[in-house]
Amino acid sequence: MDKLNAMAIFVRVVERGSFSAVARELQTSQPTISKVLQALETQLGGKLIARSTRKLSLTDEGQRYYQQCRHILAAVDAAEHSFQSGREKVAGPLKIGSSVSFGRLQIAPRLPEFLKRYPGIQIDLQLSDQNQDLISEGLDVTFRIGALNDSGLIARHIGNTHRITVAAPEYLKQNGQPLTPQELSQYNCLMFNLLSSQNLWVYESQTGQRHEVRIKGNAQSNNSEAIREMVLGGLGIALSPLWLFSEDLKAGRVIAILQEYRTLSLPIHAVSPANRRQSARVKAFVDYMAQALENAPELKPVK
Repeated sequence: MDKLNAMAIFVRVVERGSFSAVARELQTSQPTISKVLQALETQLGGKLIARSTRKLSLTDEGQRYYQQCRHILAAVDAAEHSFQSGREKVAGPLKIGSSVSFGRLQIAPRLPEFLKRYPGIQIDLQLSDQNQDLISEGLDVTFRIGALNDSGLIARHIGNTHRITVAAPEYLKQNGQPLTPQELSQYNCLMFNLLSSQNLWVYESQTGQRHEVRIKGNAQSNNSEAIREMVLGGLGIALSPLWLFSEDLKAGRVIAILQEYRTLSLPIHAVSPANRRQSARVKAFVDYMAQALENAPELKPVK
């Protein structure tokens, strides 16, 4: 038995929570995965996984062995990477995660040029407006906007999302235009409810004075493109990423208001699992996206 391979399979089964998921990932059968783990348990002299009809759970010994296997596999991986540094081919599968709007508007349009540079890569772009679990979903890298709460991840800051306050001309014609942040409390404000500060909008005046406004409104969503549609429909005012409304601003479909006040920008991070080294293809893609976002006019602050 190849013990190192068996350890790697054991770790993947724990992380995916399923024999069949790992079998599909490795393009083999579920009985084959099961036999590998049974052989490993026999060699160790004890059970690693308590199997049930609903889910897999680790025994106490299995939990300790899992943590040790992660460290061992990471060390082996790092040693190989150190030896192969500079010689690794930029090719193979690359599974990327992102929020729906950012993935559709900022990642997907840039994939053709990236794949021209690296034709040996096969991309799987997974979009979700919930924070994706990198391990259980098998992601190599995901892009997150806003403060990071999980310190156990490898994160690289690759840009900032600058935000603007926008409304449709029809809404402002009917309701008037707020001239200060405090006046927003009198308007129907549309909330993106995945941010921890969804109903607290923060502005800074040109003199550096901070303005915190508790807003309220009759509609909210966990999807920023849904917020955009509400704004375009004249429902209310939104504080949203500039890149979401850049074309609408040019076409006059929305108007930027309160431009005399700065809003807090949100950092953009490329995030990878801490126990998995970044392959050449992950590094190539993150480098490519960092450069692309640095040069993107819709991600630069409004002047």
